[in-house]
Amino acid sequence: MANLLEQLRTMTSVVADTGDVEAILKHRPDDATTNPSLLLKAVDLPHYRTLLDQAVEAGHGEVEAVCDRFATFVGGEILQNIKGYVSTEVDARLSFDTAATVNKAQQLIEYYEAAGVKRDRILIKIAATWEGIQAAAELEQQGIHCNLTLLFSFAQAQACADAGATLISPFVGRIYDWYKRDRDVRHIDPIDDPGVKSVAQIYEFYKRHGFKTIVMGASFRHIGQITALAGCDKLTIAPNLLQELAETEEDLQRALPEHSSQGGERPSALTEAEFRWQLNEDAMATEKLAEGIRTFAADQIALERIVKRAIEGDIRR
Repeated sequence: MANLLEQLRTMTSVVADTGDVEAILKHRPDDATTNPSLLLKAVDLPHYRTLLDQAVEAGHGEVEAVCDRFATFVGGEILQNIKGYVSTEVDARLSFDTAATVNKAQQLIEYYEAAGVKRDRILIKIAATWEGIQAAAELEQQGIHCNLTLLFSFAQAQACADAGATLISPFVGRIYDWYKRDRDVRHIDPIDDPGVKSVAQIYEFYKRHGFKTIVMGASFRHIGQITALAGCDKLTIAPNLLQELAETEEDLQRALPEHSSQGGERPSALTEAEFRWQLNEDAMATEKLAEGIRTFAADQIALERIVKRAIEGDIRR
């Protein structure tokens, strides 16, 4: 019997949630995703120290430019080892500024293209705030593909589809964490897992109404959540869980069905007021979105500290 990872590949595109090239080479994902937290970990790897040195030179000693160059150098390295997309994230501190998000995305694409990487292999990751979603709508019109991340609610998912985003990353594990704490339990079975249910609901809505936006489940805490979403368009999975899937031999059934027919007229696009109200009414989504933005911003700031020391010739922490 094939292991769970090999079976999963037959029904879902497997994406590596890491910037570690060795892990990518080992597990052979279709795509890979990065974020400030992963870049902060990557900078400790010896190979990426070389890329950081190159970024310092290319960025002419300017901290923001060096960070952006480093992100695109890491992305370019990953792309040499996969066939699909790599996701590179916009600074989370721009999450409520549409114009600044658009400008930053354009800059990242410019750096990639200067290095010979075509934009059709890049996904620009943007937090799924109202402002971020509007930035994605503008960028998609420019041929810059977007991955809307930190997505916890149906309202966010609908607005992303309305905007024509290439891909969304609904976060299973962080939803799971919130409900475990809220219910004061140690574990929630996949059949009752609110994170799993959220992705399944979004997937069904997109397929029923013919939205082209790709659903990529993200942020998993255990392989039961992954197998419960077998059949989703894409799943981005951390190396430790990829390894566990590869080491587990049991039968895997498709959990999310293929949809070939549409179910009538699409619902009206959400207005800003409707989006903000629906998000406000979802305490979990409101809290986790804010927390995620703060966490990514903090890791970006930590990365900037390392970059500053590298510019000054001392990369010791």
